[in-house]
Amino acid sequence: MRAKICRFILCKVLGWTLVGEKPAEEKLIFLAAPHTSIWDFVMGYLFYGAMGGHLTTMIKKEAFVFPLNFILRAMGAFPIDRSHPQKMLMSVMHEMRKPGTFHLVICPEGTRKAVAKWKTGYHTIASNCNIPVYLTGFDYANKRIGIFSRYELAGTAREDTDRIQEIYRSYNLTGLHKDMYIA
Repeated sequence: MRAKICRFILCKVLGWTLVGEKPAEEKLIFLAAPHTSIWDFVMGYLFYGAMGGHLTTMIKKEAFVFPLNFILRAMGAFPIDRSHPQKMLMSVMHEMRKPGTFHLVICPEGTRKAVAKWKTGYHTIASNCNIPVYLTGFDYANKRIGIFSRYELAGTAREDTDRIQEIYRSYNLTGLHKDMYIA
């Protein structure tokens, strides 16, 4: 029922097109870009809900204020302390190793502001937990959202992240706030 409601809202009410299919892996990381608005979280929730999946998302701890904290947690978000990135990575890897499905979405830009160099924490998690990475994104200009490809880690965290940024450039995606995205 949740999938039908999410699909109805996203496709029929908002007019978006879904791209790709839900991966079969039990554990994985989705990279999501461009990240220019809090609405990206809502759109991602509706998208993956429409595919019958449930995402786990990291959001800065400052967003978890009453009553928003209850809504965010119900939608699969958990708070992160950005002042302690190593501790946060260890915590996520611990959760990833537990039994059950864990589909984590990470915005490699790390913020809703324009950044030239994306963060590499996803690489640490994926390589240490031996899980795949999928490239997903939003195209607000064309109302297209989806899973575009699977990316095989092949180099250092910086090398892979630079390659991924190149791939995202080729997707020609547009964020909700166009001036806040540098692929």
